[in-house]
Amino acid sequence: MELQDRLDVLLDLAEKLGIGIRREPMGGEGGGLCALRGRRILFLDTSADLETRYERTVKSLAPLPELDDLYVVPEVRDDLDACRQGDG
Repeated sequence: MELQDRLDVLLDLAEKLGIGIRREPMGGEGGGLCALRGRRILFLDTSADLETRYERTVKSLAPLPELDDLYVVPEVRDDLDACRQGDG
């Protein structure tokens, strides 16, 4: 599975969890999950390369226990699990 496809899977999962997604230029090193006015927002740094955007998104979503209740394609599930175990 291509990296862009994996990122798209993660973004779809975020939306299913009610997480808003904002695509913003942040200098290439930013991005991540935060809470604004009681709502979770995932910032996706449009200045970052694809690999960085993917890694930041995996690290942001991996700790969420709600992901355990959703189907996640095996390639992405492996990345989330590796991140949870400190390998990612």
